[in-house]
Amino acid sequence: MSQPTPFAQELLERALPPDVAAQCHEERVVKRPLYLRPTSPEPSARALRRRALNEKKEKAKKRKALKPRPLSAAKKRSLGLLEIPKEQIKWSIYLPLHNLWLGYMRDILGVGDGRAAYVNPASAGPILVSADMHGALLEVVRSRCVSRVGLKGIVVRDSQFAFEIVTEGSALKLIPKEHTMFRFEIPVPSAEGSEPLKPLVFEILGQHFQHRAPDRANRKYKMHYMPDL
Repeated sequence: MSQPTPFAQELLERALPPDVAAQCHEERVVKRPLYLRPTSPEPSARALRRRALNEKKEKAKKRKALKPRPLSAAKKRSLGLLEIPKEQIKWSIYLPLHNLWLGYMRDILGVGDGRAAYVNPASAGPILVSADMHGALLEVVRSRCVSRVGLKGIVVRDSQFAFEIVTEGSALKLIPKEHTMFRFEIPVPSAEGSEPLKPLVFEILGQHFQHRAPDRANRKYKMHYMPDL
């Protein structure tokens, strides 16, 4: 029983003589070479380590992209997160904060509770500059802007270039640090039965505080001449 003619050969026979069609089918269809991709060599240990490292970096990159990022200062301003609500601008709210700040300053200066009742500029100067001023009761004693002299209030925000204070009349004031001198007092408790001690009075220059409170804690400061205000 003869085998049926392949379909491709039948198509060729429609355009070519039978012997030529059979020859073309044999050479170009049956015996057509099949090009195969050569087998890849085994990757080296270095290539395997590099591949694993790249996969690890990709996973870490994707995991980092899913983490929430902190808000920028512009975004905080647009959302109103830096503004203090009007109902919270009250002297009575921040007075306990001032009392806590006084205890904090006595601890870092080492005064009161049976300790020394005095400080010297060489030791107290660097401590004051690096201290956190949130809760301090500041009074403007000198300034190039005369209208600011006499302003007094509790610091509710210590930004890089200004102090925001709440006055005793429950008003919020923004005082730039540059070209301004501030004064604050720290009462020193006396021992029982002894005469009351005078409070420690400090005057600070605002331009020496032109850093954020967390940044000032790690900075080193040197003595400077007092600028002309």
